[in-house]
Amino acid sequence: MTDFISIGSITRDVFMQSKDIRTVHSKRFKTGAAECVPLGSKIDIDNIFYTVGGSASNAAVTFARQGFSSGCIGRLGEDVRASETKKILIKEKLDTSYLQFDSQKLTAYSSIFLTPSGERSILAYRGAGEFISSTDISWNKLAKAKWFYITHLAGHCAPLYPKLINFAAKRGIKVATNPGSSQLSTPAMMRSLLKHVDILILNKEEASYFVNIPYKKTDAIFSKLDNWVKGWVVMTDGPNGVSVSDGKTRYHAGVLKERKMADRTGAGDAFGSGFVTEMHRNKGNVEKAIAFASANATSVIEYIGAHPGILKKGQSSARWGKLKITKKNLH
Repeated sequence: MTDFISIGSITRDVFMQSKDIRTVHSKRFKTGAAECVPLGSKIDIDNIFYTVGGSASNAAVTFARQGFSSGCIGRLGEDVRASETKKILIKEKLDTSYLQFDSQKLTAYSSIFLTPSGERSILAYRGAGEFISSTDISWNKLAKAKWFYITHLAGHCAPLYPKLINFAAKRGIKVATNPGSSQLSTPAMMRSLLKHVDILILNKEEASYFVNIPYKKTDAIFSKLDNWVKGWVVMTDGPNGVSVSDGKTRYHAGVLKERKMADRTGAGDAFGSGFVTEMHRNKGNVEKAIAFASANATSVIEYIGAHPGILKKGQSSARWGKLKITKKNLH
């Protein structure tokens, strides 16, 4: 029996950091800022770092490093990047027998450009990752899992999302999910599935979009999600921290301050998988789950890449201090 099966993207990542990458602020960009380099010039790279990323692999590594049996469903190409990726996942003690390989598409690849301050932009080639095949999944083997951790399933594999949740519901497998735009843009489908979800993880912007309630109306957003979700709703809000609710009690915590900010890539995955890890280990102790998730995410921020900072079993989170957690009874 496998404790956790993570499903979603697995990518080969290259991080490139340069003091010559400038941040330009302008309303022409949807985020209000952009990374820029001089057109036609050759830019020196000060630091280059190769690693593995993707939401499914990031979560799976958290579970494995915390001592649980962990497998990962994702689709890779039949190329050098796939071989390198598999070796790294094996080194992390993941069960790679769930991986799929595609002879027509290349392994997903991301180029991440880092400014000296650690902000980044990502060029993503999704490749084989959007073609996870239902027929290539060993469903009998999957039925022995304790948890599914389902991330954004985009492109051709989007129809797999409801199939996984319904499969889990029929077999008593717990479900944690951090859905993406492909799921949130189909609210009727998502609402029908949330009654089977034990832990729903969204950032506040995603939650606002999904329930069609203005971003600032936190109570109203939670009220709707609490009515739809069987279990816990986890809503992150960047530097404002996180709120967690089961419809009866709402917990809130700020953030732990990192010693240095190297790169934010993978911090959200580290928080979500860290929360689920501790909920499983401590049988639903929400405050411990929030504290560990926050520490896991903060540790990831201190390193370049999504995997290097993920906490290992036994590592103390005390170096970031004690996280203040408040709770409010809703009824």
